[in-house]
Amino acid sequence: QVQLVESGGGLVQAGGSLRLSCAASGRTFSSYNMGWFRQAPGKAREFVEAISWRGAPTVYADSGEGRFTISRDNAKHTVYLQMSSLKPEDTAVYLCAAVGRPYSVSLDSRSQRYDYWGQGTQVTVSS
Repeated sequence: QVQLVESGGGLVQAGGSLRLSCAASGRTFSSYNMGWFRQAPGKAREFVEAISWRGAPTVYADSGEGRFTISRDNAKHTVYLQMSSLKPEDTAVYLCAAVGRPYSVSLDSRSQRYDYWGQGTQVTVSS
């Protein structure tokens, strides 16, 4: 069982930056692929980025290309999402998730492939 707690969200002006953190419990964190998703009001959950249990490779959605970067620190049981050049359309609840199968080879953008989810952190970008 893995518990995930996100932090770092907030209100930021367009063009600003935020770094989200996701702290995980459990000794097996370092064996799980991790992902960030987001969900805006009235919209479906959307994939943002994912990272291998080893720290590389990563995959990202077109919406964050060149602006968002996922990383992880296995010693701290934490995964990060660095976001820059934020736009109002980035406003959403951001959730981190873990794939329950250890040492998965391939990264996945489908939310149904993730077994553990945090509660999310709100990111609001004002214009």
